[in-house]
Amino acid sequence: MSAFIYAATRTPFGRFNGALAGVRPDDLAAAAITSTLARVPGLDPAAIDDVVWGNANGAGEENRNVGRMAALLAGLPVSVPGTTVNRLCGSSLDAAMTASRTIESGDAEVVLTGGVESMTRAPWVLPKSAKPFPAGDVTAVSTTLGWRLVNPRMPKEWTVSLGEANEQLQERFGISRERQDQFAARSHQLAHTAWESGFYDDLVVPVEGVGLTRDEGIRAGSTPEVLAGLKPVFRTPEQGGTITAGNASPLNDGASAVLLGSEKAAASIGAGPIARIAGRGVMALEPQAFGYAPVEAANRALARAGIGWDQVGAVELNEAFAVQSLACLDAWKVDPAIVNQKGGAIAIGHPLGASGGRILATLAKVLRETKQRYGVAAICIGVGQGLAVVLENCDVTGAAQ
Repeated sequence: MSAFIYAATRTPFGRFNGALAGVRPDDLAAAAITSTLARVPGLDPAAIDDVVWGNANGAGEENRNVGRMAALLAGLPVSVPGTTVNRLCGSSLDAAMTASRTIESGDAEVVLTGGVESMTRAPWVLPKSAKPFPAGDVTAVSTTLGWRLVNPRMPKEWTVSLGEANEQLQERFGISRERQDQFAARSHQLAHTAWESGFYDDLVVPVEGVGLTRDEGIRAGSTPEVLAGLKPVFRTPEQGGTITAGNASPLNDGASAVLLGSEKAAASIGAGPIARIAGRGVMALEPQAFGYAPVEAANRALARAGIGWDQVGAVELNEAFAVQSLACLDAWKVDPAIVNQKGGAIAIGHPLGASGGRILATLAKVLRETKQRYGVAAICIGVGQGLAVVLENCDVTGAAQ
């Protein structure tokens, strides 16, 4: 038995403190659920066996199982259960992988997946003291991104900042600042072109009451020359710093949703499948090497799908940093032209819990548009992990087997 994608949408991705800053994450998640189910009006929501939702923070308004909360806010019957998974940046891709296994096992026929993150609204947290009523000051810790409340037993080399970890990656592989800026500029240009051509019109649905209709962070005028003028953030130029605000993904708010089902679920869903989950892969490395973890995750997913890179016609790799994306592409030896053809996270944004659903839905549509049979969606994950999924285009003869 196989699992298939039947429908997918997402909200526009807003900038940090941008247009979506006033929207709670559970409301963003509900918006993605509502818009995705609107694509399959023949489906009785009561027929959804489970909701599996991704979220990386879990410390603020999305706490207490945002998957269940979002399903209730979206108006799903109270009989539809929901759970929340956290694999940091890969949470919504992990949600889809989990759902696909559930369907393949026969434990479910229809599962709604997705993810959400409001990095703007991520709270500051105060750790509890070992003793009541401490006399000294207590420091509030931001939960927006990265390590927080680190266990002192963790080796220092593991807990460097995400940016420093990727500076180490560029040293290891000799990936120049120029290549990074070129890759980043391409992301903006392709994302702008995709929006102008209408590619995202049926994938992205505005949040009610908010005027944002497109991804807020895309800069159509980005060029390598413009990006070259930005200063490195994590190391000084004298220290060999190459990573800037322009060649790394920004902080964002947004949600995505992907409806999965078995082949026979097409009758109850009232639509045909779009793509089949053909393979899955997970990999872990040293925490500071997280940017490189998608390499083996994708290789494992391809092996489980029974195909090689020579059969892959499209790749959606989440662009956490240009340098880690380039390191992965160099390792895979794929044609860069088939990678992130509609722009990537550097331009579109990276609301952590929502990005996996975004790349999965984009890949499914790119495969249909280009008439390619197989594609790979891959994502790097903080603390040294990577995930990947192989999709098979159901428009290609033999895909829905």
